[in-house]
Amino acid sequence: MADPKKDPDAKKGGFFSDLFAPVGGFGVTFATMFRKLETEEYPEEKRPTQPRFHGRHQLNRHPDGLEKCVGCELCAWACPADAILVEGADNTEDSRFSPGERYGRVYQINYLRCIFCGLCIEACPTRALTMTNFYELADHSRGDLIFTKEQLLAPLQEGMLAAPHPMVDGMEERDYYLGKVAKATPAQETWVRNHHTEPQEGLAPSGDPVEGVDTVEHGRQATRDTTEGVRR
Repeated sequence: MADPKKDPDAKKGGFFSDLFAPVGGFGVTFATMFRKLETEEYPEEKRPTQPRFHGRHQLNRHPDGLEKCVGCELCAWACPADAILVEGADNTEDSRFSPGERYGRVYQINYLRCIFCGLCIEACPTRALTMTNFYELADHSRGDLIFTKEQLLAPLQEGMLAAPHPMVDGMEERDYYLGKVAKATPAQETWVRNHHTEPQEGLAPSGDPVEGVDTVEHGRQATRDTTEGVRR
């Protein structure tokens, strides 16, 4: 037992200190009650996020429009919440979506499970998956929070062509990652004009039904505007 004569912390408090001890913890509360506070007028006024904010994911493209995702599924394996579903498929000369041998035919992220930890970003070997600053993901339907590949793909920028289309003539897969491709070539534009067709609603660009999400009759993917009964 500590000796009160030698240990000053062991001394018993006086009458007034014991009297005001129960309300001493409210000092911070009382000090801020009359202080003017800054109120964020969200959503009318939105404050910008930090540059490295972990928001909604994005599947990136190469400068000519081919997809960077190669369907390796490493992001799905790295996800601690099991929120990512990836199904890869082989590229062909008539239907090429990425410079590699394979591409991500099905890509889904379940934002009901995602904890925005960023481990999937670190696991991606091609920098195909990154996180944006978009954070307004609330919705009234659980199904609408399962984002598909078509929703996650980065929008086409100037000089890009929507896949599928061939690689740049004379280029190999490694040339894409070495930065030797700047934009789509006239030969690629000609190929797209001669071969490319718009996918049907609810189908992937390859023409295959998007699996693993709510679907309606004939395997079509259910969208936000779907009024028919859906099935899993």
